[in-house]
Amino acid sequence: MRQKQALAVMLDGQSVFLTGAPGAGKTYVLNMFIERAKRRGKRVAVTASTGIAATHIGGNTIHSWSGLGIKDYLSQFDLERLKNNDRLIKRYNSTDVLVIDEVSMLHGKRLDMVNQVCKLLRENDQPFGGLQVVLVGDLFQLPPVSRNGEPDDFVHRSVAWQELAPQICYLTEQHRQTEVGDGLLDLLEAMRRGDVNELHEALLQSRLGKQPDQDHAVTKLYSHNIDVDSINNRQLQALPGQKHTYQMTTSGSKQKIETFTKSLLAPVTLTLAVDAEVMFVVNNPAKGFYNGSRGRVVDFDDEYPVVELYSGREVIVEPHDWSLVEDGKTKASATQLPLRLAWAITIHKSQGMSLDAAIMDLSRSFTPGMGYVALSRVRSIDGVYLAGINNMALQLHPDIYTFDTQVRESSNALATVTEDAPDSDPEAEAPIIVLDDELLRKLKAWRLKRAKADSLPAYIIAHDSALEALAVRPPTSIAELRATKGFGPKKAEAYGEDILSLIHHYQSAGEYNKG
Repeated sequence: MRQKQALAVMLDGQSVFLTGAPGAGKTYVLNMFIERAKRRGKRVAVTASTGIAATHIGGNTIHSWSGLGIKDYLSQFDLERLKNNDRLIKRYNSTDVLVIDEVSMLHGKRLDMVNQVCKLLRENDQPFGGLQVVLVGDLFQLPPVSRNGEPDDFVHRSVAWQELAPQICYLTEQHRQTEVGDGLLDLLEAMRRGDVNELHEALLQSRLGKQPDQDHAVTKLYSHNIDVDSINNRQLQALPGQKHTYQMTTSGSKQKIETFTKSLLAPVTLTLAVDAEVMFVVNNPAKGFYNGSRGRVVDFDDEYPVVELYSGREVIVEPHDWSLVEDGKTKASATQLPLRLAWAITIHKSQGMSLDAAIMDLSRSFTPGMGYVALSRVRSIDGVYLAGINNMALQLHPDIYTFDTQVRESSNALATVTEDAPDSDPEAEAPIIVLDDELLRKLKAWRLKRAKADSLPAYIIAHDSALEALAVRPPTSIAELRATKGFGPKKAEAYGEDILSLIHHYQSAGEYNKG
């Protein structure tokens, strides 16, 4: 499918899965869609599965936007708390489109939870409460790792995905600029097809044992934590300056603490020195860093490190608090600097990153997709420095091959009946807002009658602007009414049933002007 065809499907209001090989232009199409949808008056929530991915598209993590945080399940207590959160209710009901980028890195059960909460807070049993949902990503990436260490199912196996049944927009054109004969994109495409040949293997052999000119500036990717820790500790010990050690503090039962701290990305013991390469493990937009942001320790301010981010910003890094909350009660807590050493990182953690170059050891790849993820982090074959490789590194998950064939076929079928979106968008440039005059007249008549019955001025019941908003976008639930400008929780509770009944009868009578 061409980029303009995918854009046309998305602008038509359909829920989609936007996918394609590296360089196919997924981010470009997504940004074009967000821009045009907003100019058409759509309210778009832009999210991603990780903090780093969210920064690439100017959004939030889906964990933050949804109000779910890092929960693995929703208890009845959690659901009641969410139902009473007016801020979240307004957020969900002030949204028309939900974008989730890098969806392959999202647990299937988390997508199910987002679906559940959308239905709950929007009071709508349609998939995701009736939102248009735009899922973006490459399912040849590795699935996320669950907290107990067992890989979760791919996100497309989730109940929410099956319910949504998104249209497939599989981008097939190649738009990444590389040198003629570079070969990396061809290799990645061959891996996606399961068609790696002798020429591709020769290309990889040509990068085996190569060393970059500036070894210290190049990220090292390994499959196992033990290799990452070994490299990082060796590099740390080679630094000449004073070492500063930070110990995690915890509270709670021994069993809870042990389980909880294993789930955290921050180490129990962290040792730093000036010139240490580090990576942040939490999101803090106010300070300009996110989970996965890279930097270097340049100084120590009293007891805490000063980190210069790759963006050039300097941050004094202070301890961060994590809590394990169950049924509204804190069962365990931990405090540590939100950093870890990062001369080397795991291939899993590299997902979502874009690197000019990387030293990668694929000789101990232990699961399908590892080689694909590592190689696709780098922009050209000249940036690939192979320390080793095994047969597993070139394999991809067999279920994903099957799924990829299915989604390609679905996308091809959709492409045959889809025209390109125009280069300019008349709807976006001059959005038409349809105000239903007859509905507005009926709402004003109701307001006057209610004001007389309650012995109140009409404007206390609702301002004209609030009624006009209802006549432009009639709500279908109390939650949607609360999200309408001019109607808060109190007015929605007092007048909601009357207003919804009036709108329902008006639309049922066939008088509704759908514009």
